[in-house]
Order: sequence, then C-alpha cells, then structure tokens
Amino acid sequence: MKKDRLQDLDLATAGPEAGVSGDAGDSDTVVIDVWLNDYPVVPLFLRETKELAGRFSRAHPRYQVNVEGRDHLILPREVALAAQRGEAPAIVQSFYTSTQLARDMLAKDGTPLFTSIEKAIGGREEILGEPVLLDDIVQAARDYYTIDGEFTAMPPLTSTTLLYANTTLLDAAGVTEIPRTWDEIESACKAVARLKDGPSHGITWPNHGWIFQQSVAQQGGLLADHDNGRSGRAVAIDLASGPMTGFVQWWHRLHQDGHYLYTGVRSAGDETYAAWEANYRAFAEQRVAFVLSTSVEAERMVQAGHDGGFAVQVSTMPRNGEVPYAGNLIGGDSLWLAGGLDETTRDGALAFLQFMINPSNAAERHKTSGFIPITGAAIALLESEGWFEDNPHHRVAVDQLALGDGSPAARGALLGDFVGIQDVMTQAMHDVLVSGADPAARLVQATAEAQELLDDYNAHCLGKGPGPRGPNRFRVG
Repeated sequence: MKKDRLQDLDLATAGPEAGVSGDAGDSDTVVIDVWLNDYPVVPLFLRETKELAGRFSRAHPRYQVNVEGRDHLILPREVALAAQRGEAPAIVQSFYTSTQLARDMLAKDGTPLFTSIEKAIGGREEILGEPVLLDDIVQAARDYYTIDGEFTAMPPLTSTTLLYANTTLLDAAGVTEIPRTWDEIESACKAVARLKDGPSHGITWPNHGWIFQQSVAQQGGLLADHDNGRSGRAVAIDLASGPMTGFVQWWHRLHQDGHYLYTGVRSAGDETYAAWEANYRAFAEQRVAFVLSTSVEAERMVQAGHDGGFAVQVSTMPRNGEVPYAGNLIGGDSLWLAGGLDETTRDGALAFLQFMINPSNAAERHKTSGFIPITGAAIALLESEGWFEDNPHHRVAVDQLALGDGSPAARGALLGDFVGIQDVMTQAMHDVLVSGADPAARLVQATAEAQELLDDYNAHCLGKGPGPRGPNRFRVG
C-alpha cells in the first residue's frame, strides 16, 4: 500500500487510550521524547538536532532528550496513533502545511493534543536558565504560527521563495537589472530568447502549491474564508480568485510564448523532489536564465554558477506590479509541544526548544542548512561576523520576509488537507499547460474539487464524519 494512502486511513483501530509521553515519574532522569521528520534528501536537521540534544543534556544533567527521526510522509499519522495509545512524544516536528492538522489532533479526553508554546511559557523570561526567545523570532515566522492570539509552535527552520538569475546570460542579452515584476520577467525572457545560441527557455519553476500560495499572498489575496482560516476555521476555499487567476494566466502566457520551461512533473506525492530537482538541473545546465526556488537552495544555485562558469545573482520573487505588495510566505517546519505534560517535563521541553534557537545555535544552523536564521539575535551575530557581506545571497530571504505587511494574506492560510488542496492546484495547472484547459474555467473546477476535500476534512474534525472525531487526512508536502 502506498504511503500517501496509509496516511489517509482513519484511526478507529488504534485503541481507546491517548495521552503523551514524558512523565517524569519518580526517576531522577526526566526523559523528553522528540519526534522529527526524517527527510531523505535533507538529513542534516535530524543529525544536528541529535547533537544539540546531547549538548543540552550535558548542560542539564537531569534531562535526557531522545530525538527520533520518522518518515516525514507518515509522521503525523504515527503521532495520532501514538496519542491514542498514550505514547505521544513531548515535542513533534510538523511541516508548515500541516499546521491545521496539528491543531486538530486530539488527546484521549477530546482536548487538543498540543498546547500553545506561549501559554506554556506563561510570560517567563527564562526556563532552566535558558533565555526565552519567542519575541525575537523573525516576524514572518512569528506571524505564521501566531494563532488565536498566541504563539502556538516554534519554527526552527524557515524559508521563502526567491529568484535566481544567470547574469552572464542576462548581460549578453542586454538585461542590466534583475526583474522585480511579472512584466519585467517577460521583457527579460524576450531579450534572452533573441540571443544566438541562447537557452531554450527564459524561466522555470516547479508546479508546486507553494508557488501558488506565494503569488496569491504577494497580491494580498486569500485562499480561504475567515481571514485565510485565521479568525476561525476555514470552511470555504477559493482557487479562482482574481489574484490566483491572474497568476495562472500570466504563467500560461509565459508558457505559450515559449518562455516558461515546464518539465511536465507535478510536485505531488513521490514526484515532489523530482519536480524541484528538474528545475534546478535546467538552471545549472543553462537551459534557462531564471529559476524560482526555495531560499534554502541559495548556496547550491550560486555553486552551480561557479561549477558551470556563469555568474548567479539572487533576488526577490517577482510579483504583479499592478497591485500593492502584501508579502511573501514562509516555508519550513515548526516544533509543537504536547499538552498534559507534568511540570518538570514541560519545562525541560520548553528549555530545549529555547536552547535550539539561541543565537549561536541558530546562526550555525543557518550556515549549515541554508534556512533563514530564525531570530534577530542570530541575524545580528552573523552580521557581526561579516557572514552576509561575504555571502550576500543568504541575506535576500531575510530581507524579503521583512517586507511583509502582517495581513492575513502575508501570514498565509491555515487549511485542513492542505496537501490535497495543493494537489488540486497543481493538477489544474498541469491541465492548463499540457492539455490546453482554459485557466479561468479550470480554476473554477479546481475550487469545487478542493472544497470537497476541505468539507470532508472538517466534517471529521467536527465529529460529523464516519469514525472517531479528529483528522482523517494526514498527507504531508
């Protein structure tokens, strides 16, 4: 049975008991279980967190932090099953699109499995001697995970979408400035197309839900009602809004005019990595002059230029220049704290979370992973070391996220079965690019398809679907 199917099975057979692990009991040693996503192509976070856990335990001998990696595609379902057995870990890593899913997971008594980190901290400035750093987390990440007025989960890894440009090709084409808007991208692609022996296309990016989200957010658009699911549970979705339709029509026009390279691979299920990798290869092989990709790829993109003999400049994601800019979204993961922990275990878990993002640890993690340094203090430390002066391509993501206006659009949507809804987006775009579907009409159809998914998810969470109350879809991506 495929993993994505396993994730959508209900939990009726898991047993009636639920709760969380990490009870201090009578032992002198307090065990804190931490379950992290084990990404096969990004193993570094798991390995580094295990190292941090060892350092934390040496600084706090009473605590033993056990870090386990779980297949990222099935981790949410495994957590839900463990909760019903009374064995859920104290800390769980969750991908950003799984935020609503994490909020909807239940303990044995029907209460939320996870508690707000801000609530658990309770206004304290330090815990076990570890300074509390929530207020110093970069604004865009703080905005995303502030729900119902409280900082709910802690993001150790944050990213955004950037534009990577082959300036060697652009110089040859007479393009002197990196494009900032859709119109400027089109003009630059036309200039590149006139090059003798130039690349086959001007630009590429993956057909992935994150790209849709970014562009809609830039334009101040929303994916769902109730302020993108932030002033109440999202119950109505709109994939045919003006901002979404405008982006898809622009994308379609680039493709029709021969400027956008579509690899033909949707970012869905097991093909997600392949889609992103195909776009990287197109840029590295100079088959395009531009690529949109995650900020985590900045070092790799610049290195591709070094290896291929061309110059690379990193810039902000191009936007619709006809409307005010609202902001770009974050990506990445967050760490959630289980409710129901005894006080000693809870404080150990909270202290470990703060230890993970202290300035030196956050700065080092940025250097090794490419994710945005998560706190202002970490950014300041890197600046004092001359890191950004020597590596300006790593500064762009920090600056882009700082431009957000804090609106529901810029903060991003909270949706049940977000991954299923993303798959609806990418299938619709595939039909537009490959099968000639009309963009506006196909987005109306996609809205109806996505609404069915959202309705089904919400029905289960609200106790109106078959089986036990709670999430019934656990897909990740």
